[in-house]
Amino acid sequence: MNISLSQVRTLSTIASALLLAFSTASASAAPVKNIVLVHGQFADASGWQPVYEILTKDGYNVNMVQEPLTSLEEDVAAVERVLARQQGPSILVGHSYGGAVVTEAGNDPNVVGLVYIAAHAPDKGESTASNKNKMPGQIRTITTPDGFVFVDPIHFHEDFAGDLPTDLAEFMAHSQMPPAARVNTTLIKNAAWRIKPSWYMVAKQDRAINPDLERMYAARAHSHTVEVDGAHTIYISRAKEVAAMIEQAAQSVGN
Repeated sequence: MNISLSQVRTLSTIASALLLAFSTASASAAPVKNIVLVHGQFADASGWQPVYEILTKDGYNVNMVQEPLTSLEEDVAAVERVLARQQGPSILVGHSYGGAVVTEAGNDPNVVGLVYIAAHAPDKGESTASNKNKMPGQIRTITTPDGFVFVDPIHFHEDFAGDLPTDLAEFMAHSQMPPAARVNTTLIKNAAWRIKPSWYMVAKQDRAINPDLERMYAARAHSHTVEVDGAHTIYISRAKEVAAMIEQAAQSVGN
């Protein structure tokens, strides 16, 4: 049978298209093994250690961001710096104010899913402060003359870490990472949860962020949502459940 040159070209084009489609499908179906964890205000990345240990034991490549908490832009840049070091797609996880950071940083093309742990998830034109004003929490804070915010150490255990042992809460109260107050009033420019799948864990006894505000965030983003008993520090006290949700996210976007 004779095949014309035009037919050969047509077959070659079809074969190339099929190969490209197969390669794209294979890439999207590849398991996601990179997890990037973003802490919130008043604590640093060391609080993620229990989650880190579970995820690394299960074979994930886990990195934590030590954002400076000096401005939303600088915090997003810190996350982007870590994302740029990952090979392949990543799941981005935020706790507390870290949720606002991942909401912006999650627009990175290598981020394929977002996980919010008792976290803010503002929309475009919103800030964490504007949303908290609508549904206030019960946390008691102190603002320094130069514009940084601390949780009152006397109330830290009750207001921030009510589900942690007293000695750990006391240590955290005296090793706070104070944010610049302006991070709370900076408006979100582009909410990644509008275009990417998300998961949300609500802390039912949270005093730092009103649980009803957390529920609003989760419902609005159409997040896969779980509610657990615990205070704002569920990323420590409920590390097994948090790690399980992160792994569920990684497995879901990788299938």
